Amino acid sequence: MLKIFLVEDETIIREGLRAIIPWQQYGYDFAGEAGDGEEALPLIRKVKPDVLITDIRMPFMDGLALSKIVSRELPDTKIIIVSGYDDFEYAREAMHIGVKQYLLKPITKTMLIKTLQEVRESIDSEQEQKNYLEKFRSEMQEYDQFSRRRFFEKLVAGALSVEEIYERARELNLEIHAQCYNLVLYSIQNESRDSEQLAVAEEELTRFFGQYPEFLVFRWNFTTYAVLVKGEPVQVENFTARCVETIQEKLTRFSADEAAWYVAVGEPIQRLSALSGSFSELSRILSYRHLMPGQHILTRETVRQMQPGDEESSLKNLDMNKIDPGILLGFLQNGAPEEVPEFVSEYVDSLKEPVQSRLFSQYLMLNVRFTALSYVEGLGCSQEEFLEDLDVMAMIGRNVSIRELKEYFAAVLTRALELRERESRSQHKDIIRQAVEYIDQNYTDENISLKDVAAHTNVSANYLSAVFSQEMRRTFVEYLTEKRMEKAKELLRQTDRRSAEIAGLVGYKDPHYFSFVFRKTQGCTPRDYRAGGRKG
Repeated sequence: MLKIFLVEDETIIREGLRAIIPWQQYGYDFAGEAGDGEEALPLIRKVKPDVLITDIRMPFMDGLALSKIVSRELPDTKIIIVSGYDDFEYAREAMHIGVKQYLLKPITKTMLIKTLQEVRESIDSEQEQKNYLEKFRSEMQEYDQFSRRRFFEKLVAGALSVEEIYERARELNLEIHAQCYNLVLYSIQNESRDSEQLAVAEEELTRFFGQYPEFLVFRWNFTTYAVLVKGEPVQVENFTARCVETIQEKLTRFSADEAAWYVAVGEPIQRLSALSGSFSELSRILSYRHLMPGQHILTRETVRQMQPGDEESSLKNLDMNKIDPGILLGFLQNGAPEEVPEFVSEYVDSLKEPVQSRLFSQYLMLNVRFTALSYVEGLGCSQEEFLEDLDVMAMIGRNVSIRELKEYFAAVLTRALELRERESRSQHKDIIRQAVEYIDQNYTDENISLKDVAAHTNVSANYLSAVFSQEMRRTFVEYLTEKRMEKAKELLRQTDRRSAEIAGLVGYKDPHYFSFVFRKTQGCTPRDYRAGGRKG
């Protein structure tokens, strides 16, 4: 039932209108009445009617003044103006403030019922469009995440001016303005990328952060997320602590055998333009996860303890745990190519003075060579592929400076990661090929979902979403919708089938929703497209 409220200063007319209309028969609930605008306004604010019928000429507050306030405070309320004055100025002002119906007294029962039916049809149509828009937005939520990721990449790369940051945030419906900011990165390393338990934890964290305006969460890559913490300076420290505590609570559900998780915590900043430098520093801090695998929460203070000190230059002071091949192997498995320079620098510097020993430097060079070679061979690559164009091998057997040692490390690790990325792209292409084939064969099924496709390709939905967006440069829903729209256009061009029938053939049970999506994505209705309104 739609709620309706009546405002009329003439008691006889008001009571007559209330009595002669069988409101419920036409889908209305008579929610209240008043004799003037001033008396009506607090009641209207409380009732929040769907439809307001009001006279123009009333004491204390007239109908136009009332309509202006209601239009501003309750923009979804439809207003029907009733007047005994056939005055164009009244009608023009009524239309200016958004009044859709303007009736002249005397009003007949038939006239009012007809108007009420038209208003109800208008409300039903608008509600249907809102429902379709909400459904469309829900389906495109994956695209929103993809767009947010691209925005964050540009934000932390310093590729946007402050004006562009606010404009792009507005387009993405992100409230980014605040007096103070901080960044938190959390990374989940898991060799079993299709772990359902991992997907649940990621979804729980994303859902948690989405509930609070002080947090904005972005996906950075397959394993790493970024949380932008924002608020007043006195709040940000507490918000950051709550962010870290929540991540820790969610991710400690994983046993050590299943997943390794890390959180890097930044320092508060006052300006959006400083986010680029803050992210760069935070990425450096996160890279220490390869050097401190037992330290789950990393801060500037925890990594400071890894910096070179003034210890005596002696091999006897060397911490042998720091040359464990497992550290290098962990980086090869989970490190990003852009992390190589920082990792190498911190790794070598963390060994302190012993690296100046020629014997120890040679040991390190052989250690990284054989660790990297063993890793790439495990990927299915040959030793010849690994050594191809790797000129730094000539350094082995001669004295090298610390700078040259770092160059050697960087070259070897970079080459190994290049081969890893090549093999990973090959795997991604196979996953995408299977996914696209499945979508192409099943897009007419209204119930096809990302989870169905993920199950077919034997990976988690979360992982498939990230791979699909990266490789296809569009989301799963975008690709599915494009596929359906292309087939719909083909049927519209080449057959005389009705739009409702075509909707079912391309995977839409609701023909009205099909028309909505078609208009939203193609810029015209199916009927107009068939008539030549859109070529393609």
